[in-house]
Amino acid sequence: MSGGVLSDLTATLVGRCREGWLVVRFRRVRAVAATSGAVLALTAGCSFGPPGPDQAGSPPNLPRPSVAPTAGEGDAEREVALSVLAKDLEVPWGMAFLPDGGAVVTERDTARILKIGPESTAGGLKVTELRRLGEVIAGGDGGLLGVAVSPKFESDKTLFVYYTTAEDNRIARIAGDGPVQPILTGIPRSEQHNGGALAFGPDGLLYAGTGDGTDGGGQAQDPKSLGGKILRITTAGKPAPGNPVRNSPVWSSGHRNVQGLAWDETKRMFATDRGQPRSAELNVVVKGKNYGWPKADGPATDPRYTDPLVSWPTDTSSCAGVATLESMVATACVLGRRLQLLNVTGNGTVLGSPQELLTDEFGRLRALAAAPDGSFWVATSNQEDAGQPGPEDDRILRLVFSDGGAGRS
Repeated sequence: MSGGVLSDLTATLVGRCREGWLVVRFRRVRAVAATSGAVLALTAGCSFGPPGPDQAGSPPNLPRPSVAPTAGEGDAEREVALSVLAKDLEVPWGMAFLPDGGAVVTERDTARILKIGPESTAGGLKVTELRRLGEVIAGGDGGLLGVAVSPKFESDKTLFVYYTTAEDNRIARIAGDGPVQPILTGIPRSEQHNGGALAFGPDGLLYAGTGDGTDGGGQAQDPKSLGGKILRITTAGKPAPGNPVRNSPVWSSGHRNVQGLAWDETKRMFATDRGQPRSAELNVVVKGKNYGWPKADGPATDPRYTDPLVSWPTDTSSCAGVATLESMVATACVLGRRLQLLNVTGNGTVLGSPQELLTDEFGRLRALAAAPDGSFWVATSNQEDAGQPGPEDDRILRLVFSDGGAGRS
C-alpha cells in the first residue's frame, strides 16, 4: 500500500464529569501505509458541563460536541459525550426503538419488558414496566433475550421477543396488551449458547440469531436444525420468500452464538458471534453462506466457509450487541468490557485497526443500538453471575459522536 493514505483514530479520555458524564476526544490522523492503535489516557477536567434541563417528553438535552480542525492536515477532533439514561436495571439484554423515540428493553433474568423514555425524570429517562413474561425460564445465558419493534407499530402496536422456555428457545409476537403468541418454536436451548438476536431488516422481514445449543456445535452444520443459524422469517413465523432453501427459515449457518444483528446504510448485514473457545467474531452476513462453526473458530483455511470480517481473542472481546453509524460499526463486548469501533469501507473492508472505547470504565457491556437521533445506546451487564455490579448497575448509557450526526432530533 505504498503511497496510500489511511485514516485512523487515536483517543484521549478527557475526564469523568458530574452526573455520569465524560468526554472522549478522538483525533483523526492521516498516515501513509500504516495506522496506529487507539490510545486512551485519563486526564483532568471536562470540555463542557452537564446537560441543561430536559423538556418533558423529550430525550435528554445533550450539549453539542465541537469539531476542531487541525490546520494544514485536514485532521479533526471527534468528541464523544456520554450520559446515563437509566440505572438499577437487571441484565438488560435486548433493545429496540419505538416511533416516539423511547426504547423497549428486555431484562434477561427477570423476564420484564421495559419502556425507557422518551419522558424524563430528575434521574434520567422514565422507566416503565410494560409486562413480565411468565413462560420464560432464565438460567445460564438463557431467558428473555432479543426484542424487535414491528415496522407497523403505530398501527399494530406489536412487539416480537426471543426467549427461553423449559423445552426450547422461541420467538413470539405480542400485540398491545394481548397474549404472548409463539410464532416459531423448536430453537435448541442449553445452559449456554442460546443466541437471541432479533431485528427487522431493511426488507421488512424478521431476522433471528440462534445459538448451536450444544457443547460440540453439531447443530450449526445440520441443515435440519434451527441451532447455530441466522433465520429469516415473516411476522407469522413462516420461512420468508427468497430464502436460500425454499420452506426453510435458514438464512446463514455455521454460527456459534449470534447475539447481535445490524445493517448499515448500504443494507449490509453485520452479526456478532460469541462463545467460541478461541475467537469471537464480527461477520458480514450474506445469504446462504456458511460461517464455519464448529469446523472453524475464527478465520478458516477451508474455502467452504466464510471468514469473519474481524475476530478477536475471546477473553478480550466476546461481543454481543452491534450497531452502525455511517461508516462506523461498533460492538459491545461482555468479557472485553469495552466497545470495539471499526471503520468499514464501501467495499466491505476494515480501514485501519479496530479502536477501543470505554475499556474497563463500566464493566461488562452487552446491548447496543443506534437510536433514531444517531446516538448509540449501550447497556451494562454487571448484575449477572460473572459481573461485579456497582451501586447503579445495570445502566443504559448514551453516546453522542460529534461528527457522526448524533443528536439531530
